[in-house]
Amino acid sequence: MVRENPLEARGETFFLNLRFMLIITVFAGNAIEPLITRMNGMHGLYMWIFSFHMPLFVLVTGYFAKQSLNGAAGRKVLLQIGMQYLIFQSLYSALDVSLFHVNGIHHSIFAPYLLLWFLASHACWRLLMLGMGKWSKTAQIAFAVAAGVAVGYLQVDGVWFSISRTFVYLPYFVIGYHFSFAAFAKLYQKYIKAAAAAASLLVLAVLAVSGPDIPLGWLYGNMTYMQLGAEVWYAGVYRLALYAVQITASLAFLGLVPYGLSRMTDWGRRTLYVFLLHGLVVRLAAASGIYDYIGNAAGAAIVLLTAVLFTVLLAQPAVKRLLHPLVEPSVNWMITLQRAALRRTP
Repeated sequence: MVRENPLEARGETFFLNLRFMLIITVFAGNAIEPLITRMNGMHGLYMWIFSFHMPLFVLVTGYFAKQSLNGAAGRKVLLQIGMQYLIFQSLYSALDVSLFHVNGIHHSIFAPYLLLWFLASHACWRLLMLGMGKWSKTAQIAFAVAAGVAVGYLQVDGVWFSISRTFVYLPYFVIGYHFSFAAFAKLYQKYIKAAAAAASLLVLAVLAVSGPDIPLGWLYGNMTYMQLGAEVWYAGVYRLALYAVQITASLAFLGLVPYGLSRMTDWGRRTLYVFLLHGLVVRLAAASGIYDYIGNAAGAAIVLLTAVLFTVLLAQPAVKRLLHPLVEPSVNWMITLQRAALRRTP
């Protein structure tokens, strides 16, 4: 019997804890978005969340992709991502046309609906990593950063094919894929980890009181420099500076993540369900008009608490048992058809 490496097990626990904490920030960030123009504290919290949550979420995705990038496992994951995208793109688009009516939405299979950009980009990150498979780690990271900077110069809407976010967040996927938990755990011992956590909370406090007025498009990663109003040849320097800010904010947030096993670790195994389903909750809340009645700290606190509770609820095993065919559709039939076609090929 092969025994599991204790360090690898500890690393998996840490990243599952991190993944659940991040999905809370994803849900909370989307839940408070309608409030950020009316409440300075919510604007600061929103900026704090967006300074690290997507970079770290992509990093975690890259970390776990090491287990299933190549071979039959990798092909199966790509097929499943494709099925998830088709199912939820159709579902969200239909609901938007009939109920949500979100402004500025392109209803096209080639324009991912809001949060579904992550599925499209995830498939691309995997394909790009396969293409860079024979490159050195340094070359992969250098290319990813260069591509993340260069994509901003394209004279196209970055929403199509999720092209902007795919390349803007590619460096974090590559870093996650090569992430050494052993080196990280050795560095993030008691005092450094506590200092990082304190720094993250301090930044949150500063942003909540008087955050800088940074155009949110830079934090979203879905817009070109032209769309951001930075039509200068050196606009790429701004993205490099943003990378530095995001990496710093991410390293600080990692100080808040526990190493030990807990219920949160188990919930972290089902964050895909929270990610794909929470948009229904947020969009239904927005369509109901309930945000028109929220204008004080108590109301905002209720919104945040509700987001946390729904995150825990959607991460429960019962939700997976009930919605597994929708969220994780079987692709075995596609693999069987592919094999049959190959056998018939002369």
